[in-house]
Amino acid sequence: MGVLSNKISREELRPGDHIYSWRQAYIYAHHGIFIGDGKVIHFTRGGGLEIGSGTVLDRFLVSSSTHSPDNPCPVCGDQSSGDGVICSCLDCFLGGGDLYIFEYGVTPAFFLAKARGGTCTLASSDSSEVVLHRASFLLQNGFGMYHIFKNNCEDFAIYCKTGLLVYTTLSVGRSGQAASFLAATSAIVSSPLRYLTTSCSGLALVGVGIYCASRFVSDIGVRRDVVKIPVEELVARVSSSNAPEEATQTAKEE
Repeated sequence: MGVLSNKISREELRPGDHIYSWRQAYIYAHHGIFIGDGKVIHFTRGGGLEIGSGTVLDRFLVSSSTHSPDNPCPVCGDQSSGDGVICSCLDCFLGGGDLYIFEYGVTPAFFLAKARGGTCTLASSDSSEVVLHRASFLLQNGFGMYHIFKNNCEDFAIYCKTGLLVYTTLSVGRSGQAASFLAATSAIVSSPLRYLTTSCSGLALVGVGIYCASRFVSDIGVRRDVVKIPVEELVARVSSSNAPEEATQTAKEE
């Protein structure tokens, strides 16, 4: 893959690949694990969000199938209100978008060269057999409650690939695109460095520097507040706590 694009063809896909597709004019991406035979296991916040649940953004950033109940997918059926860990055909997962592959084990230089978060990580991937086992197990047992910042589709896919989860909420973001969003909004506003310059170019330079640094330190491949948990243990803990971050916090304390 190159620095400019992670786009691939369907013929290049291999079972266990972490793939994604951009939604809503590249505002955010939806992530999943390709399992072969044209199927993808992914974690979604579907339509029909109950009042009082999730965030305001959860009501607009819906990542489940674009098919409607009146026009169901001939392969998957009606998944327009799909919620939690589901299995879809590749077309439903892409939702009309292009196909991209998430990269693992990249170098720090390559990571920083990727201007957009949620496309790669410094963390290494486990074998495809282990990845497929985690994804299939979570399809049957769930991955807790969906939350756009704390427990989203990218977190799910990264866990399937690495077995790693963040056990504290003190750091910025858990997933790459969540970290990028928070880093971008706070790059200038929250930094005292903005007072060192009043020029537009100086402010831009400070903002880019803070953005890149925030993305790097929040990557799951370098941060220290992560723990590797077997999927069976994670599901057992999530069943009692209802959230992966609470389960990993408990595991760390033990």
